[in-house]
Amino acid sequence: MKKLVLAAALTAAASTAFAGSMADPVVEPVVIEEAAGSSGNDVWVPLLLLVIVAAAAAAS
Repeated sequence: MKKLVLAAALTAAASTAFAGSMADPVVEPVVIEEAAGSSGNDVWVPLLLLVIVAAAAAAS
């Protein structure tokens, strides 16, 4: 009789330990914001190189 009560108690304890579903956890996506830059800044480097090459060509 003791074994039957012990088995019933262990079964009841084990059934509550696994309560819940196997659904995937809900994870919020990470939002990455990039800094917005103006396209005018990208023009200065090629223009500066063009001025340097033109100055070198005019000097020689």
